[in-house]
Amino acid sequence: MSHPLEKFKHCPKCGSSQFIIHNEKSKKCLDCSFTYYFNSSAASVGIILNKKEELLVAKRAKEPAKGTFDLPGGFVDMHETGEEAITREIMEETALQVNEAIYLFSIPNLYNYSDFLVHTLDLFYYCKVNDFSTLKAQDDVASLQFIPIKKLSIEDFGLPSIQQGIKWLKEKEAQQNRLFNRY
Repeated sequence: MSHPLEKFKHCPKCGSSQFIIHNEKSKKCLDCSFTYYFNSSAASVGIILNKKEELLVAKRAKEPAKGTFDLPGGFVDMHETGEEAITREIMEETALQVNEAIYLFSIPNLYNYSDFLVHTLDLFYYCKVNDFSTLKAQDDVASLQFIPIKKLSIEDFGLPSIQQGIKWLKEKEAQQNRLFNRY
């Protein structure tokens, strides 16, 4: 596997081409001694259930994994919390207003964006929505639908972290009658 900073050829501080591998997660400039560490980008993922405890599933309109199932979400912007990001992303992709976002767990992921492999840390949130009347697929979502959790097929989801999240959700659902009754 290539170094995660392989495509970074010049030092971002001084512009030198003497920007070499320092270790498995960083490069160092031989001219100005600047060391750049490659860290994961934060992303948010929303788990939204209707009153029947069916999961809101999106179909991806763009690559990567175009045409496969996904959950609403996206990258966390600078100066934004995970909760703010998932609320914004859900509004952008579904036109739904999140009333509360409750952090559940995180999963590391690799996301291929424009032929660049982005390491992400996907933050999963249980998102409470009171009004589904505005539900509409938009932004990078081709369609939206509610699916009973028991009928979800992990293989229908195209991104590895989402597959792991769906597996968690199915296991959680199998352990109890109501998924999030403690909230």
